Amino acid sequence: MTLVSEDRDSGRAAARRSGATAVAKAGGPGRPPLRHRIITRSLLAVAAVYFLVPVYWLVVSATKNTEGLFGTFGFWFADPRPLEYLGDLLAYEDGIYVRWFANSLLYAGAGAVASTLLSAAAGYALAKFPFPGRETVFNVFLAGVLIPGTALALPLYLLFSEIGLANTYWAVLVPSVVSPFGVYLCRIYAAAAVPDSLLEAARIDGAGEARIFFRLVLRLMTPALVTVFLFQFVHIWNNFFLPLVMLSDSDLYPLQLGLTTWTGYADRQPVLYQYTVGGAFLSVLPLMVLMGVLQRYWRTGLTEGSVK
Repeated sequence: MTLVSEDRDSGRAAARRSGATAVAKAGGPGRPPLRHRIITRSLLAVAAVYFLVPVYWLVVSATKNTEGLFGTFGFWFADPRPLEYLGDLLAYEDGIYVRWFANSLLYAGAGAVASTLLSAAAGYALAKFPFPGRETVFNVFLAGVLIPGTALALPLYLLFSEIGLANTYWAVLVPSVVSPFGVYLCRIYAAAAVPDSLLEAARIDGAGEARIFFRLVLRLMTPALVTVFLFQFVHIWNNFFLPLVMLSDSDLYPLQLGLTTWTGYADRQPVLYQYTVGGAFLSVLPLMVLMGVLQRYWRTGLTEGSVK
């Protein structure tokens, strides 16, 4: 019996050792096989190169003058003087680029904030307040996601012309406030992340609906709101067609429309090539900073432990 027990124990130990060896070769418990990880990281590396190479080219080109843009290797520096060239860009035509930059910040910042709040309110109402026709209203918002913005630009221009708001800041700001995708995302997120029991507890404690929304719901929906804000900010910042249709005064132009205008005159004024490249480089900096600052709010589990 003793010998049988010893043989059985030694067999179990050998099985454990072989299992541990197999797990180690696989990369640890719960980890995918090594070949899958290699393939995944290789694809991610290729994607990173694909997206970062244009940014690198933009950084290098922003340090060159017009002759350097066309006469030197595009992916390496040649007599870099970025501060001098960017200073010339900012001083061109009494600082028209600075005005375009400020206009873009106004359009994108104010439009994204207003759109986020409106989307949060609409999504929360559609998720937590039953009323007749709720699903119909939600389906209308879903249909709005499928309509491209370019298809609405001309009708919006005719409408704003009738009320005298064409060629004003409002002509770009007001259409930017509406985001069907933001409403859809906030409705889905509010239904999952805002517990009904927590809302009932707040109402029993005497909190009004406005206080519940601003003090409780907005905090619980922070990841969704950050997503909506970033999507809408980037969309407005890069929007070209709506300002092209709505605006005729160059002082009201956003960056994208202003830089495109410069490229139309670059054949007669070659220095505009350099200014356009430098302006494009500066235009991506706010998006990079915003993404770096707000990405920490993309986390889950905000309501964990709030309801027992």
